Amino acid sequence: MATRKSTPEETRLDEDVDKPSTTAPGDGPADTTDVEERATSATPDKAAAAKAGHGTVNAVVPLPKRAATKRQGKDRTETYTAVRPDGSEVTVERNIETGESSVKEG
Repeated sequence: MATRKSTPEETRLDEDVDKPSTTAPGDGPADTTDVEERATSATPDKAAAAKAGHGTVNAVVPLPKRAATKRQGKDRTETYTAVRPDGSEVTVERNIETGESSVKEG
């Protein structure tokens, strides 16, 4: 009885350069679902991949994780006036560093 390969739910980078990368449907070979993961190109072992019967080979590997650094200084913010659908004006303040927004009436 043949076993069926399951489709991965997420795409993660791996160190294997002698076989295809495993990706979730719709993702490319350098994609990853981990926001902290970064890719760099690598020299694939095409001969080993071909010998194993693979038509493609993984050519990206993960970079080491970035060291956690605490941001220095004050967060940058922007403030602007916007109009609600009912015509009333509000003041919107958005933190450029975090993307958080707050709305103040009038």
